[in-house]
Amino acid sequence: MAPQSSKNPQSSRAEHAYQQLLNAIVSGELKPGSRIREVELAEWLKISRTPVREAVRRLESEGLICLVGHKGMAVAELDYQAVIELYQMREVLEAAAASLAAKHASEPEIYSLREIFNQEKQQCGNVAIQAEINRAFHNAIYHAAHNRYLLKSLNSLRDAMALLGSTTYTLPSRSETALAEHQRILEAIEKGDSVAAEQAARDHIRQAQQARIRILTGELSNQPTA
Repeated sequence: MAPQSSKNPQSSRAEHAYQQLLNAIVSGELKPGSRIREVELAEWLKISRTPVREAVRRLESEGLICLVGHKGMAVAELDYQAVIELYQMREVLEAAAASLAAKHASEPEIYSLREIFNQEKQQCGNVAIQAEINRAFHNAIYHAAHNRYLLKSLNSLRDAMALLGSTTYTLPSRSETALAEHQRILEAIEKGDSVAAEQAARDHIRQAQQARIRILTGELSNQPTA
């Protein structure tokens, strides 16, 4: 007699719902502030409301969905302080990843990182494509660090970054400066210089934070006054 699967169908449906909702948030299909209605989500995913409810609770625990007064659940919107805190944590984790990558990256991983950088160089100024390549560049560093716990933390942080909305590459000259910052990180990793890689990563995230603040400041100044 074949052994029975220990996998709970209800749990599988909840995991599927979670992944689908997470992907929708990360891709921007569900934007910050979007209302989350269990009935509509259940119809969209073609499953019952119970696994959807479990998925929503999980996303709420991760800070991607929140309760908005008496209006119900919605995709979280980050305020100014939350953005600052997010970039502070990103600086710490990205610096650690770059430092570890300089120590542990294999030759194929370094080659792949160089190839991704070359692609970014070719697409510099093409905002949408460069932003996508940027994510691939950082993801390659995360994996080259060879630390499963750091990778898990960085992946969670990456999901939270999706709540920021538009890329900072929309700012004038940010595409070029980000490319130069990536080059510094890459060269330090290629040389196996963990100290230089860490500092280059810190500088890169600080510049990204300043660019994000400029975007936020512009958005706030464009809001109508009461």
